[in-house]
Amino acid sequence: MKRRDFIKCLAAILIASKSVSRAQESGVGPGPGWRRYTVKDEEFSVELPAFPTMVTSEIRRKSDGKRQLVRSIRASTANTVYNINSFENPEPRQSLEEFIEEHSLGSSFDPATKRILTVDGFAGIEYSSAKMAVMQFLATEKHVYSFMAVAADTQRPAVQEFFSSIKLGSSPEGTEVSEKSAPIDADIGEVYTGKDVDVKARVLEKPEAVYTDEARYNQISGSVVLKALFAKNGTVVRVNVISGLPYGLTQQAIAAAKKIKFIPAMKEGKPVSMWMQLAYEFNLGV
Repeated sequence: MKRRDFIKCLAAILIASKSVSRAQESGVGPGPGWRRYTVKDEEFSVELPAFPTMVTSEIRRKSDGKRQLVRSIRASTANTVYNINSFENPEPRQSLEEFIEEHSLGSSFDPATKRILTVDGFAGIEYSSAKMAVMQFLATEKHVYSFMAVAADTQRPAVQEFFSSIKLGSSPEGTEVSEKSAPIDADIGEVYTGKDVDVKARVLEKPEAVYTDEARYNQISGSVVLKALFAKNGTVVRVNVISGLPYGLTQQAIAAAKKIKFIPAMKEGKPVSMWMQLAYEFNLGV
């Protein structure tokens, strides 16, 4: 199924200004266990229902090859997955439109769902997909952020409070999260195959695998085929090799698979984990 077939319409979040300010001032979320979190050297804080996990990686910006530090922060409940991605935005700064285009995120959503917004004076763009996922992109002084919630009903109060609790600025307050806070595969739950879920996991961004110099020198081409576990908490946590290639190409494919951004599979209105098969092509001259 193509992305445009299942990402069709905007599910706009309606936020009452009084409830927003109450949530932001009190630091208390919409239910027990909600707390405000942040990350050292970042420009955001947000309320989440559980202590989140975090993974840090590094990529090169396609436009100029500059290195970007990327952090993925996730928390989940039985009904909803919350995901925050932080991208460093080195000079020359990219606009939100340039960032979304470079990461091919515009093709992940129907352009008709686009909504312009502002948070704490910073520009933002929101998209959503058939009431199952809402994503907001926000640009600060040094970062571009994406905040996403996946749920059977994105109009639930908890989802609305998640977005309304976002704070941006140079000195965010909250409990600091690090990669040592919790294991990233702590919330997998029961694992399903594609035929057993109501809605399959949907890939938003699939980074390319790097062709190694050794493989190019030895004129290696072909496909690496992987079986990956797309966990309900929004992470690729396990990758099995079905068929590989030498000179580091298999390892590069695994590394790329672990950076995939996706909306988790859904079963009976809840996010669930499922296996998916992936193929990475390596061709000489590419």
